[in-house]
Amino acid sequence: MPRYHLSLGSNLEPEQHLRGALRDLRVRFGPLQVSSAYESGAVGFEGPPFWNLAVGLDSDLDADALKAWLHGLEEAHGRRRDQPRYADRTLDLDIVAINGRATDRPELQHAFVLAPLAEIAPAIRDPQTGSTIAESWQRLQSASTETLRKLAVDLLRG
Repeated sequence: MPRYHLSLGSNLEPEQHLRGALRDLRVRFGPLQVSSAYESGAVGFEGPPFWNLAVGLDSDLDADALKAWLHGLEEAHGRRRDQPRYADRTLDLDIVAINGRATDRPELQHAFVLAPLAEIAPAIRDPQTGSTIAESWQRLQSASTETLRKLAVDLLRG
């Protein structure tokens, strides 16, 4: 059964939407590995701050079927796909690693994905560079101007 790692984000009622997404993921996939939540500024547009976290789960679905299921979950939470790529989001769910290998997602260059992912799965490797997520996060911390704040919120309760 494949092990997936997801990046979750929201900047429109983020606590409500992320809490609901975690509930729905648990119902469908069972136990989850969940990082802390982090707050970061919007990237590529002006908007409210995003809350981001990472989730690890095992699934009976292949990557394409999981992606379709995640899109359905986004839409159930009010995600609109007729908006520009860089826009406010009720919920954004991306597969960022499969079976310990990072996917080719541009978001993996940003603190809002690397910090939560490094917290729960530091040994995931980028197949192109060979670097681990922990190494990538360490390099980014010393070079990035992105602001990131760990939130004191438990999104699994409720």
